[in-house]
Amino acid sequence: MSYIQSNKAAWEEAFERRKHGWGDNNHVLLKQEELYFFNLDMKELLQSMDFAGKTIAQFCCNNGRELLSLVQYGASHGVGFDIAENIIEQARETAEKAGILNCNFEICSVLDIPAKYYRQFDFIFFTIGGIAWIDDLGTLFRQVSLCMKPGAVLLINDQHPFLSMLPVPGEEEFEPETLNRIAFSYFRHEPWVSTDGMQYMSGDYISKPFTSFTHTFSKIINAIVENDMQIISLSEYDYDVGITDVYDGLGIPLSYILQAKKS
Repeated sequence: MSYIQSNKAAWEEAFERRKHGWGDNNHVLLKQEELYFFNLDMKELLQSMDFAGKTIAQFCCNNGRELLSLVQYGASHGVGFDIAENIIEQARETAEKAGILNCNFEICSVLDIPAKYYRQFDFIFFTIGGIAWIDDLGTLFRQVSLCMKPGAVLLINDQHPFLSMLPVPGEEEFEPETLNRIAFSYFRHEPWVSTDGMQYMSGDYISKPFTSFTHTFSKIINAIVENDMQIISLSEYDYDVGITDVYDGLGIPLSYILQAKKS
């Protein structure tokens, strides 16, 4: 079994064990506030962009809440891609309950996007943790590039690679008295394999294995540039976007927003 098939089974198990009501209220939250599911800096960047009449896609879209939020902002159509069938089913239910008819979801690995989506999108984005599930970034961003129209924009809002060197609560290496201690190599090559479940969704349980990967900034940027995209901007922030808040405000780079454009 490949790590992608193994992750699919782990994610679907996590959703089956989800906390009571997890994600069920997203259709209500979508109506409460513009771009509700984005952090402040990402929201400000998106508000500076024109999505009228644009087609957008989210790779590794999870339950679709961010994509649906952005489609509501004026895009003509949106497509979300993810491997977990039951999580995608919740995304479809959320879209239906929210009355968002111009968005659909595909169950597939982001390394195997159907050819019918090539050159179809004006805007493609990833959010927290998306690229960490893929080992081969060259193949990943080749798929992104194939799906982009000329001049299309790629946006990534994710955990900063520096954070992968720091232990987080729950890990054996974490020491709350020494928050500036580096525990792991920035150039780690072996994957991370966890059977601790997906806490934000399901709480603690002994799970099927989740396999993720650490990527340096050079690896991310080179994979983008090598696939016919130019970096437009890169902003770094001292707050985390989904792993832990224990390092927030300490002057440590914890998250970033990268913007690139198809040549």
